[in-house]
Amino acid sequence: MSVAPPPEVPSPSEIPDVDEEPRPRNAGRNLPAAIAVGLALGALILGTLFTRREVFAAVIVVAIAVGVLELCRALTYAGMQAARTPLVVGGSVTIVAAYERGTTALLFGLVVTCLACLAWRLADGVPGLLRDWTASVFVAAYLPFMAGFAAMMTAPRDGAARIVSFIATTVCSDVGGYAAGVLKGRHPMAPNVSPKKTWEGFAGSVTACVVCGMALVSSVMEIAWWQGAVFGLAVVACATVGDLGESLIKRDVGIKDMGHLLPGHGGLMERLDSLLIVAPVAWLLLTAWAPR
Repeated sequence: MSVAPPPEVPSPSEIPDVDEEPRPRNAGRNLPAAIAVGLALGALILGTLFTRREVFAAVIVVAIAVGVLELCRALTYAGMQAARTPLVVGGSVTIVAAYERGTTALLFGLVVTCLACLAWRLADGVPGLLRDWTASVFVAAYLPFMAGFAAMMTAPRDGAARIVSFIATTVCSDVGGYAAGVLKGRHPMAPNVSPKKTWEGFAGSVTACVVCGMALVSSVMEIAWWQGAVFGLAVVACATVGDLGESLIKRDVGIKDMGHLLPGHGGLMERLDSLLIVAPVAWLLLTAWAPR
């Protein structure tokens, strides 16, 4: 019986360097669809914001209701049954109350919504009660409560300027990170959570947000340039946490996207994740530096 010769071992110069492999240039997105959807959302936001701000507040309510349903659906994959009806109704009332009455109404709405979720879940018996109610409280705090700060930024006379500052800087985090990640991204930032997010992309987000803060926010809000820079840094930090946090939820429950409502993006939660975490910080800084 003949013995097969051992396989040839390539020399070190012939072994491909993993780090030299080209990264995908579209970062997993359908770019034309993503751009078209982004422009449509921007037109909806600006069109309502600069005509009737109460209509923009209604847009927030609808967006959060959709986000609640998407997140509740995702949590079912982990065996958690959040109380969808109380969350949608209570969350909507909470956002409207925050728009009309401010922080006290926002906190009151959160508490009432959480209690309504508990009462709703009690009808199904005790087994799994704590698990399901905890999921409901998480959804209430993550979506309508955070969105309430965006509603409160909308309410003042200069609400349009506050919302533009908040959303534009958050969008700069996404766009700057995407562009730098596609062009230069090589070192994963959190490979176990979001493999496509890189440190180079994060640097692009930081740069874009600081420039936006100094050039746009400081101008429209009439604050110092350094305050605009700090605002940009705070936004990019919160936006990154929001993006990674939502990715962590999806990875934990075993899904790729929260939904399929927005072509090129996924679900509405894919666009809300950063905005939700940024909203309270943006409200706090703008309230402190530019009182209504």
